Amino acid sequence: MKRQWFAGLILAATSCFSLSAFAAEKLPQVRIAWSVYVGSMPLGYAEETGILKRWGEQYGIDLQAVQINDYVEGINQFTAGQFDGTIAMLLDALTIPAASGVDTSVALLLNNSLGNDGLILKGGKDLTSLKGKSVNLVQFSGSHYLLGRALAKAGLTERDLTVVNTSDADMIAMFPNGKVNAVVTWQPQLGAILSSYPDAHLAFSSADIPGEINDGLLLRTELLQQHPDLGKALAGAWFEVMDILATPGAKRDEAIAQMAAASGTDAAGFEAQLKTTHFYARGEGASFVASQEFQDKLTLIQQFSFDNDLLGEGIRNPGDIGIEYPGKVVGNVQRVNLRFPATYMEK
Repeated sequence: MKRQWFAGLILAATSCFSLSAFAAEKLPQVRIAWSVYVGSMPLGYAEETGILKRWGEQYGIDLQAVQINDYVEGINQFTAGQFDGTIAMLLDALTIPAASGVDTSVALLLNNSLGNDGLILKGGKDLTSLKGKSVNLVQFSGSHYLLGRALAKAGLTERDLTVVNTSDADMIAMFPNGKVNAVVTWQPQLGAILSSYPDAHLAFSSADIPGEINDGLLLRTELLQQHPDLGKALAGAWFEVMDILATPGAKRDEAIAQMAAASGTDAAGFEAQLKTTHFYARGEGASFVASQEFQDKLTLIQQFSFDNDLLGEGIRNPGDIGIEYPGKVVGNVQRVNLRFPATYMEK
């Protein structure tokens, strides 16, 4: 059901990519897509300040981060071979590139949302009031997954309401519309709506499902395996920015101000978003992806994806797309399209 018209284009694009991109001994220009979200701003900051370029040059790579206004479009372009990497929720990594046949590696587990994603109701916080109403969200994304978890808490199912597919870029502008009953979105749109409209109430958020909505930095597995220095360069740049954020002082203040401005808020607003974002430290991400807790949470995501027909044609059970964790493969070993190599997350 999901973007299956896209499959032929993707197969053609990835075939061309495989034949040409790896022909040269040296890695060509590498472009990583990202969109505005508190958990992605460190990559944009690394690009703007030259940190990313410096780490790329250290490993002989022309490394660039490119801002995309529409989050899902960035993942689609990565899937089609127009980008070499992207930042995405793990659900979207599974249901877009992996489900489309692109062998995808999560080189870095970046962050966990602890309140940056939420369901906003007009007029109150009673989730049961959603029955018979419509909810605007980015369909089949992490927001859709969050809705499913909220409905389960309320004893409802998606059959009890209508989902309206809406771009994340349009959430703020359309919220005042009288036909809008509820939205599911993420920061900075989430905070902007809650602070701007008295009738906007946060009824459920990612804080209610800790550890389930994670972002990762995705790369094509073939690219990463043939050029492991790419993972080293990206990890170096990312953790350098993490060190800046973790160290009080003028440099951190400057970084916060710059990231805040780029995401359309002020320093105080960005600090508030940071408080509901858990960035994985060196070594922590590696331990988490190897844990049974992480794998159990991803199993919930697989089941949601299967129930909503997001894993592509010919899928008969949630594990038909194999997932490689450190030291083992879970699911179909003949169709492993999502991988969590811990190498670049280590200390």
